[in-house]
Amino acid sequence: MDTDALTADLLRELRATRPYPALSLTMPTHRKAPDNAQDAIRLRNLVTEAGHRLDADPRVSREVRAALLDRLERAVGEVDPRGTLDSLVILACTDEHWIWQLPRTAPERVVLSDTYLTRNLVAAKARTRPFRALTVAADHATLWTGTDDGIRPEETGGFPLTAPKEPPNPQREERIGDTPSTFSDEETRNFFRTVDEKLRAVLAADPRPLYVMGLAPALALLDEVGAGAASALGRVAKGAPADLPPAQVLEELRPALEEGARHLAADVEDRLDKARGARSFAGGLDEVWAAVQQGRAALVAVEEHLRAAVQVTEEHLEPVPEGSAPGADATVREDIVDELIEAALDSGTDVAFVRDDSLAEHGRIAAALRY
Repeated sequence: MDTDALTADLLRELRATRPYPALSLTMPTHRKAPDNAQDAIRLRNLVTEAGHRLDADPRVSREVRAALLDRLERAVGEVDPRGTLDSLVILACTDEHWIWQLPRTAPERVVLSDTYLTRNLVAAKARTRPFRALTVAADHATLWTGTDDGIRPEETGGFPLTAPKEPPNPQREERIGDTPSTFSDEETRNFFRTVDEKLRAVLAADPRPLYVMGLAPALALLDEVGAGAASALGRVAKGAPADLPPAQVLEELRPALEEGARHLAADVEDRLDKARGARSFAGGLDEVWAAVQQGRAALVAVEEHLRAAVQVTEEHLEPVPEGSAPGADATVREDIVDELIEAALDSGTDVAFVRDDSLAEHGRIAAALRY
């Protein structure tokens, strides 16, 4: 599965408590040869490690061990090497498994617990900056979900929508002399009200930046009948045929997406500047981590490629001592940035990714605080 499939409902399902042991396996992977030749070997080594861990765990019966390893083997067999990105995550228990290929590296780990490890999934999705786009015409509306790399139609909340076909009305034409203008027709207005209602429901359940595309009269009518498109970061006044291919949708949206990204970056910079002036600012991994843990962070800004292995000591973060073996000590966290991002999003904090070195004077991560 890709990160865009990680909806709020699915995340709740993955985080649900399960009978011990729920197994989470994560590892970095490679997109291209010859580096990707090592991926299969590393995966097999992690499966072997999982077997040894299960063998040594007195809480795991022989039957459960066999069932879980069988499930893990099935998952490994389903990994598609053609879809390899920057990391692989396998989540498995005795009666289910999930496979995720992520555009974001993850540490090599095998975790046994009563819940799945989701921080790498959440952080990877946040870093892809997912958005939605609504293409609308008089007789149809399609909702798209996408990232900078691609876009696809989203079948959710009743989308795609098609207006009901109204039979011709000769008596009406005789009465008023002509058929009504497309975008002043009451049936079209009712259809747009339905589009607006369903759009607002989707955005309320899973908020994301929104872009809209359609002829200028269509966009004007959408604004007139409701408020669903009011928050759109960008608009493209262009026809939106129902069979528009994804690649062309993304091409048409690209200027609006770039403008939206500039707008968001300027907004982040402005919020951080105001926080510094109001002395409600935190800079550096340790300070931001503490603010997130306390629920004080309103905005966390992170440089695109920040990664850090740290040791958690008395609620503070310390750089991992030179030569430490990651994973050998429970206080050593290889993916602390991903963990911080997940915790921030869970607490309702806005998370934004900024260009590398833009926060160099603040330790590459900063936060605007609520208080």
